[in-house]
Amino acid sequence: MSSPLDLSTTPTATDLDTERADLLQTLTVHRGFLRHTAQGLTDEQAAQRTTVSALTIGGLIKHVASTEAAWYRFMVGGAAGMASVELDWEDEHRMNPGESLETYLANYAEVAAKTDELVRTADLNQAFPLPEAPWFEAGATRSVRRVLLHIIAETAQHAGHADIIRESLDGQKTMG
Repeated sequence: MSSPLDLSTTPTATDLDTERADLLQTLTVHRGFLRHTAQGLTDEQAAQRTTVSALTIGGLIKHVASTEAAWYRFMVGGAAGMASVELDWEDEHRMNPGESLETYLANYAEVAAKTDELVRTADLNQAFPLPEAPWFEAGATRSVRRVLLHIIAETAQHAGHADIIRESLDGQKTMG
């Protein structure tokens, strides 16, 4: 795996407009940090809890991929697209017996490729009403741009969680 800061495959402002290039580069970096935390782990290590939290590195990768896929569906089909797949919040945060880190990482790469293509082509101003949920203001909408910013924030936050778990597991750190 390349360094999380290896941006050699990230489009530049000469390939895309500056905003799209910035969004893709930022998302690429934070995805790289998250993937880096899993480097060299066995499935057993990826499923291991190292803090009082129930979070694991494998569970975080599974969750981030699932969340990004749900928001992708929202960006192309609104709330109906997001609701087209029923999610089990607890299940998407844990590695179950028979599930593998390799499968999670491959799924995450597929989800990322779809999102990246959407960033290259979507109308960033396109907005959709959010689904009804207690954590969304009634009648609120989100633009594709704002959803992408949310995906970046979610990925960065969970990369930090994964880094703490990995450091507790075997001392490896993403940076430093």
